[in-house]
Amino acid sequence: MSLDKATVARIARLARIEVPEEALAPMARELDTILTFVEQLGQVNTDGVAPMTSVTPMRLRMREDRVSDGGDAARVLSNAPEAQDGFFVVPKVVE
Repeated sequence: MSLDKATVARIARLARIEVPEEALAPMARELDTILTFVEQLGQVNTDGVAPMTSVTPMRLRMREDRVSDGGDAARVLSNAPEAQDGFFVVPKVVE
């Protein structure tokens, strides 16, 4: 795939990125190199390869599922800009 300066300028405008005129040609070459590499990845045979989320086999650690009331309301409310009767005070948003 070959990109020209006009295409790169349009991509930059759509991405809301300011690219100076003198940087359009070098960026077109860089993007062309990247897209060529991506096209090569599409040619790799991945039949029989299971999808994975990491290159190292891992299992998620499980924690005990237990119900609690939190037990530390005073510490949580200490971060509030304003609290009253054990609750956060927030501005009214519904009329």
